Amino acid sequence: MQLRDLHRQYEAMKAEIDAALLGVAASGSFILGDVVAGLERQLADYVGVKHCVTCASCTDALRMALMVLGIGPGDAVFVPDFTFFASAEAVASQGATPIFVDVCEDDFNIDVDDLSEKIAHVKNHTDLRPAAVIAVDLFGQPADFTDLELLCKGLNLHLIEDGAQGFGGSIGGRKACSFGDIGTTSFFPAKPLGCYGDGGALFTDNDDWAALLRSLRAHGRGSEKYDNIRIGLNSRLDTIQAAVLQVKLKHFDDELKAVQHIADKYNNLLRGKVTLPVVPPAVTSSYAQYTIQTDSRDALQARLKAAGIPSAVYYPRTMSQQAAFASIASLQQPCPVAERLTQTVLSLPMHPYLTEQEIELVAETI
Repeated sequence: MQLRDLHRQYEAMKAEIDAALLGVAASGSFILGDVVAGLERQLADYVGVKHCVTCASCTDALRMALMVLGIGPGDAVFVPDFTFFASAEAVASQGATPIFVDVCEDDFNIDVDDLSEKIAHVKNHTDLRPAAVIAVDLFGQPADFTDLELLCKGLNLHLIEDGAQGFGGSIGGRKACSFGDIGTTSFFPAKPLGCYGDGGALFTDNDDWAALLRSLRAHGRGSEKYDNIRIGLNSRLDTIQAAVLQVKLKHFDDELKAVQHIADKYNNLLRGKVTLPVVPPAVTSSYAQYTIQTDSRDALQARLKAAGIPSAVYYPRTMSQQAAFASIASLQQPCPVAERLTQTVLSLPMHPYLTEQEIELVAETI
């Protein structure tokens, strides 16, 4: 796409968003309301599930999913060792114990074979009860939910999809956030579908869970505002963010096509120079990040910076290396792939409005 076309598309979307924001301001409805309800219907239709319940962040979405599933003290919840802190933080905040699982080196997602071993270890060597798995769609690519759903069903474990980075991805045409018992996502500005602040959502086909989630996000609300029938959270998506997301959702598939084109271009230009991310044939990534691997990571990042090209390391330490989880270190088993990735990964510029010249500059510098 030519630079002038990119600017024209961006300016058109910006004008729509500005008009939507003015509409919210004129309405005086700033929390929930018709705009949020409309967005929830659109998101549910897009993902292909019966219910979408929005909330204030994906961290809250994960907590609410655990609350609905009755996860708490004494429960073990299996989480990838290579992910953002919130994936495990939500588990600990509910009094459950995160058990860290290694990931696959080619796609960065949870290793189903290692998960099986970690579940067996918890059963045989701890007093914890294996209760659930949180599988993360890291960098935009859905985890291996085909095998994960079979494993969890066979072991009677709940499965939660942490699709904070995965919205827009798919497996065999089935959309991210539709997998497992409950799917979650984030609308943080840097995510594939981002708003102008924090925001999150949950997805489920279960009518009772959806009703419970709507109660939990509003202080455990019952039949009316001051009828509180359970302990919940204050976690509602504000109407301004919903208005932004309604506009951006209309353009979202075009943006997905653009990032796929950019990823293909990177792949062609960088093949043989660094280790590229692997996306299986039946899988579509929404490319929240385009992440390469190289043993010369620090030197390469310095070279990119000198050329005025931003890059980032997601993530410089594993979950099991976080000080916040030092008290449960004795319960953890090694995750060597995750530890190695912290030393080799580097995420390159990736967004729908990168130009051909910018992509080529990144590749030439590498």
